[in-house]
Amino acid sequence: MPARVTVSRELSSLFAVLANPHRVRLVEELREGEVDVNGLQKALGISHSSVSQHLAVLRAHRIVAERREGRHVFYRLTQAKLAEWVRGGLDFIERDLTQEHEMRAAVEQARVIWSPTGGTVPVRMEPTDD
Repeated sequence: MPARVTVSRELSSLFAVLANPHRVRLVEELREGEVDVNGLQKALGISHSSVSQHLAVLRAHRIVAERREGRHVFYRLTQAKLAEWVRGGLDFIERDLTQEHEMRAAVEQARVIWSPTGGTVPVRMEPTDD
């Protein structure tokens, strides 16, 4: 049982590190291999210092490693499978968002069909206690 507690804590710590959208994007950008800070900055559209700060967090948790070549620093994932795992999570979220979007579109269509005038009705659908 103690091993499960330890593993659960470590996994929780990993989730906390990945709880930032910029860090998720960094993992995704590094899935193909090494990228320097400038490339990551362009991909994420955030400041150089922000990229460096997020990379420092990922490095402290052994998620990324760095390689220096002159003045350039290149980053890579320490375990490439992490990107696949994160991608699976993104696919899961996208599926849920797609289903939610489709449901909202169906509700809007039903509002149009059921409205007395045949036009859109600004009615908000609230959950019932049925």
